[in-house]
Amino acid sequence: MKNFALLESKRNLSPTLFRYVLYEMLFSFAICFLFFFFIFFVNQILLMAQEVLTKKVPSNQVAMLILFSLPAVIAMSAPFACLVGTLMTVGRLTSDNEILVMLSSGLSYKNVFIPAITVGIVISLLSFFTNDVLLPAGTVQFNKLWRKILVSTPALELHGNSVKRFQDTVIVTGGVTGNIINNLLILDKTSDGERRIIMARTAELKDGGREGLSLNLEDAFVQSSKEVVREDYDYAVTENLQYWVSNEDIMQSPVSVSPREMSSRDVSSAIKKRRAELAVRINDRITRMAGHAVTLENILRAGPETDGWNRRASSVGSFNREVSAIKSLQNDRSLLIYIIEIYRKFSVPFGAFCFVFLAVSLGLMAKKSGQTVGFIFGNIIAVLYWSMLFIGQTMGLRVGTPPFLSMWLPNILSLGIGVILAIIKVRR
Repeated sequence: MKNFALLESKRNLSPTLFRYVLYEMLFSFAICFLFFFFIFFVNQILLMAQEVLTKKVPSNQVAMLILFSLPAVIAMSAPFACLVGTLMTVGRLTSDNEILVMLSSGLSYKNVFIPAITVGIVISLLSFFTNDVLLPAGTVQFNKLWRKILVSTPALELHGNSVKRFQDTVIVTGGVTGNIINNLLILDKTSDGERRIIMARTAELKDGGREGLSLNLEDAFVQSSKEVVREDYDYAVTENLQYWVSNEDIMQSPVSVSPREMSSRDVSSAIKKRRAELAVRINDRITRMAGHAVTLENILRAGPETDGWNRRASSVGSFNREVSAIKSLQNDRSLLIYIIEIYRKFSVPFGAFCFVFLAVSLGLMAKKSGQTVGFIFGNIIAVLYWSMLFIGQTMGLRVGTPPFLSMWLPNILSLGIGVILAIIKVRR
């Protein structure tokens, strides 16, 4: 009897069946990955390439821009491909009665769950590596190449109704028609420390070649002032004015990198730095609030007979403004963006692992056409998951929902529902 039990336990997990199911899941994952990759590729990459190509950027540079943008597409495609691929595989095995044959042979559901969990873990780790290592590295190379392209094609940086910051220059544009910019505003600083404000009704963008960005301004107004003595300023009005932004300023222009394009370590460091700076500002506000409170208390204690009694309303207003400022600092939006992103960097890649339990449980319920039904349901779940992530991020920023719950709730629901359905299926 003991030997029979030992033999039965060995039969519960078949290496041959493990390899078979694993191969089927990897094959389905590859197909689904290409499907999602194409969707995100068209949505994020080809639109950008089309915009660049209209400005006559060389094709080889466009190809390199696309290459450096691929990690973002891969990081988004892998978890959803794991979900749909697993659903298609298990759905096909169920509808073709292969699961029934496996159970009739004395084998357990382990032969389905263990290969699926293995695939989920591998895909989650690879997706996290892509999102945390390759994506920041690709962003750095993308920005370097983009700056080189700007030197030869500076028109890429000027769009309608936008603000562009170069090294010592800020350009604010109105509507843009072809190479004509309407209602142009330029704020800059000259080499001798003079600050200027330049406004023009229209400006024509021309290719400055090796010199940089050339703007021919019409009906321009120029106001200049010394940085030390702000009251001492000059102004001039001219019908035509040529303005240059040098290639050096274009190459050194600051490039904003969002938290999503940073590694988890960099985001964590940024959060610590911002929290330290925020604590200093809050302490400063608290000190000022305490000073207003003492002043108000002294006014009230002195009574209406004193000269300071008329200042009690302004003291109350100053105290309330400091309280409002402290509340605003405590709910700092920029810090919240980084905190949400650090949770997102882990929740999205490891969503592939959480999807496995839900996908296997739903796939085991397939009756017929399991592969097609799995593909359809997988895409529906992917849309719901992405919608929940978007809603969670919005609520975290606007309503104040805890960042962890905002980013991890879709994974928790996928894992929880999958485990519950799996337990019910196994018990039956």
